[in-house]
Amino acid sequence: MTDVITRADAQTEAPPPVSRGGAKERWVRRAPLLPALIFAIIVTQVPFLVTIYFSTLSWNALRPGSKKFVGIDNYVTVLTDNRLRSALLNTVVLTAGAVIFSMILGLALAILLDRKFFGRSIVRTMLITPFLIMPVAAALLWKHGIYNPDYGLINGIFGGSTAWATSYPKTAIITTLVWQWTPFMMLILLAGLQSQSNDVLEAARMDGAGAWRIFTRMTLPHLRQYLELGALLGSIYLVNTFDAIYTITQGGPGTATTNLPYEIYQTIFSKFEYGEASAAGVVVVILTIIVATFALRVISGLFKVEEGR
Repeated sequence: MTDVITRADAQTEAPPPVSRGGAKERWVRRAPLLPALIFAIIVTQVPFLVTIYFSTLSWNALRPGSKKFVGIDNYVTVLTDNRLRSALLNTVVLTAGAVIFSMILGLALAILLDRKFFGRSIVRTMLITPFLIMPVAAALLWKHGIYNPDYGLINGIFGGSTAWATSYPKTAIITTLVWQWTPFMMLILLAGLQSQSNDVLEAARMDGAGAWRIFTRMTLPHLRQYLELGALLGSIYLVNTFDAIYTITQGGPGTATTNLPYEIYQTIFSKFEYGEASAAGVVVVILTIIVATFALRVISGLFKVEEGR
């Protein structure tokens, strides 16, 4: 009896036979994807490695032959220079302001579109339109059609001759970004609202819960991951804002709206400091990767929740 059990255990614990053609078959399946993988590496990783190499050089195009290796000196300059720290602060303020306000407006519009009313599809299409406009075109629209002191829409309605882009530069940039990114937040939050169980909401109403109580105790907790997802994805894109700043304020007045991407642009094309600009670019990429890591975690958690339902 013991011999029978031992043989049975041996048969149970024995690993399954590995087919000789397994590795070959896997490579055959992956082979069609190799050209795309190689192309992606060449297009994305090789330029980044070259940028890292440039960031270790003291290289100014106005001084031919001055290129030399300086190690991490450019990174020290980026992290200690008052001008670059000001650009970093402007980046945080502009990004946070645009994300927060577009999130609030997107939530309000998502709640509106979650209700049934006549012409909802038309309203939804109109609200999505700003997100489909090219960033440069949107910036030109706001600069000349709305902020212009002579014939802009704001002064045309309220009177006066205020140069809005000059007098309130940060507000002008944030308003433009909010107008363009609110539809993005709205779509994410609308998807979250439509995934909420109507049976649970109806049960809460039957128990006497009011609209505000349902919203604060049930809807907002349900939308938490959607809010995090929208905020993180919005931050990833908005931290690299260049079009609106270049078109509307060109970083001014002074450096009031100069963010890191625009500072990198000026460092390259005005100061011709390739090494310093490369170091600043690497810092921006690292910050973006950090934010993207949190975004991917939120997305992963969101799909796990959906699969568990």
